[in-house]
Amino acid sequence: MPIKTPKEVFVALLSDLRQGAERSQKIYEELGQAAQDREIKEALDAREFISTQIMSRLDECFRLMGEKALKRTGRLHDVFLEDFRKEISEIQSPLARRMFILAKASRLAHLRIGEYVALIAAADAMEHPAVGVLLESCLADKLAFAERTKRLIRERLKEELVAA
Repeated sequence: MPIKTPKEVFVALLSDLRQGAERSQKIYEELGQAAQDREIKEALDAREFISTQIMSRLDECFRLMGEKALKRTGRLHDVFLEDFRKEISEIQSPLARRMFILAKASRLAHLRIGEYVALIAAADAMEHPAVGVLLESCLADKLAFAERTKRLIRERLKEELVAA
């Protein structure tokens, strides 16, 4: 379907974001299973839970705009998981595995952060303040997760260096 207007672009990007939130739940679940670390698994499980809430907020954005989410390809997530599975199988060290998992989780979160920033600006420009507020609340969740992931990486490295 050809996209002709800024609103159609916005709906397409918001659809990508919503589908990404749905697919991210599955990715965080797989990352958590691979973590083999209680604290990391708990953080990723919490992220999975928050993704469900984010999807509800994104659905509300569509409702407020009188639109429906479009069906998108989602190839990005397939490639992400494919690469993750290949690369994690080659990592022998438990600490290196945990670091890799956290780095991948951080990469996924930062990708979404960029999308939220752009869509918040677009919502404001298109005079959809309620949509902007909902998107900002989703962004806040993503930023909190990114900060928590950074702290987990730092803590894991410190623990390893002290033990060495």
